[in-house]
Amino acid sequence: MVEQVQLQNATALLIERFCETAPQSAASRLETVSAEAALEILQQMPLSITAPVWSELSSHTASEMIDALPEDRAKEVLHAIDPAKVAGIIATLGTDKREKLLAKLDQSDAKEVRELMAYPIDSAGRIMDTRVLMFTGDMTIRDAQQVLRARRSNQGMYELRIVDEDKRLLSTVPLSTLALADPAQTLDSISERIRTVVQPTATRDEIIEQMEMHRLEELTVVDHEGKIQGVIRHSTLIDVLKEDVSIDIQTMVGVGKDERATSTSWLAIRKRLPWLQVNLLTAFAAASVVGIFESTIATFTALAVLLPVVAGQSGNAGAQALAVTMRGLALREVKVRDWPKMVRKEGVVGLWNGVAIAVVCGIGVYFWSGSFGLVLVITSSMVLAMVIAGLAGVLVPVGLQRIGQDPAVASSIVLTTITDIAGFFSFLGIATLLSGMLS
Repeated sequence: MVEQVQLQNATALLIERFCETAPQSAASRLETVSAEAALEILQQMPLSITAPVWSELSSHTASEMIDALPEDRAKEVLHAIDPAKVAGIIATLGTDKREKLLAKLDQSDAKEVRELMAYPIDSAGRIMDTRVLMFTGDMTIRDAQQVLRARRSNQGMYELRIVDEDKRLLSTVPLSTLALADPAQTLDSISERIRTVVQPTATRDEIIEQMEMHRLEELTVVDHEGKIQGVIRHSTLIDVLKEDVSIDIQTMVGVGKDERATSTSWLAIRKRLPWLQVNLLTAFAAASVVGIFESTIATFTALAVLLPVVAGQSGNAGAQALAVTMRGLALREVKVRDWPKMVRKEGVVGLWNGVAIAVVCGIGVYFWSGSFGLVLVITSSMVLAMVIAGLAGVLVPVGLQRIGQDPAVASSIVLTTITDIAGFFSFLGIATLLSGMLS
């Protein structure tokens, strides 16, 4: 019995140490268990240790867990984590739950969160950390170092921000410069000019562009008067992008953004069924193409055997092009205006991959059927279908983004329809034209 208690205590200490030293890894592990189990683990430790872990949890998981906490504890957790994170958590909830959580906050905290939520979802204001240390230029380096030592909020900070009496940003001091300077010097004497700033309404594309251009770990957010509103950290931006990518993966295949592995069956049905119904309609559209060539298939039954081969290869080729295009758009490697270059690339890739696959396929079909006509049909249709699939893999997501739609939502379903129709139509159409060679 004593050994069992000692083992439990040792395990608890290990978990606590793990959460304290590696909050991001701890959050990743907690994401793999149910919300109830994760909550039970976190409640066994002091909030001073678990606050960083709460900040690393995805917004959906954190909101589910916070909603299950007693009111006082929920208030403590929400107060301990970054207001921008709180805004992200609350934004995932329905209106009733959102107001319920906001009511648990202090008036000042609730006001700050509401202001953050008022910014567009894709803006700097939604992801900035409003807790920013500010210094005056006449402060000595010794005094600034004492402030940093006394404040735990300097973790992850890379520079000091020098402001005037109205909190307007004047200059910055890198921490590396601060550490090596004479303690008697003033901050003004070692300060550097501001490289760049953004306003709270700046889009995520603008944020990424500025951080990459100037190689920044932090980006200051200021209002139109130059007053500091917050700071965007590189790690926060990466976390937001990772969450967006995970959501995109789900929406690409018709799964709702809110669904998780631990969600109820009823939620999964409600989120997936509408897209399955849409997919059913598109499947009928593809099937209607086969119906057009019903007489050709009835005459040459070998076509029915080979039809899935062409459709399957074109589907895979389209999916490859779609994945590369979506990745390029998500990581801002390419922009919508680059579509001609992407189309040329995927057209060439589809052509040569189609030729290579067609040669191998043609050899196999010849040994199977002994029909040169059937070989000509499947090889020519394979090349054509794979070229069309590659082009569609670029044009579908680019087209959706150009008209202001999220390319992750319907790209997969639209692409599947196009590749199926292209595969069926090219194969059966060419077979009908060359029917004299198939007898």
